[in-house]
Amino acid sequence: MATPFQVELVAPDRIVWAGEAEMVSARTVDGEIGVLAGHIPLLGVLVDAPVKIQRVGEGDLLVNVSGGFLSVSKEKVSILAESVEDA
Repeated sequence: MATPFQVELVAPDRIVWAGEAEMVSARTVDGEIGVLAGHIPLLGVLVDAPVKIQRVGEGDLLVNVSGGFLSVSKEKVSILAESVEDA
């Protein structure tokens, strides 16, 4: 089992999901990215594509995002999407 870390997925009108995850996969303008605990800090611009969050103690969350940003810090991963829909 991978080391868990905090993740929040936010749309303009609501917090879609927040909790612990083992991995986040998303597509940025620079390509596909996978984030595990301990990833270097970064800021990525999201493209219209699926985002997958491998949640701790729950099934995977798969959503389609339209634009936005992915922010990775030491404390957490924040996904700030222009819109979020179930995949």
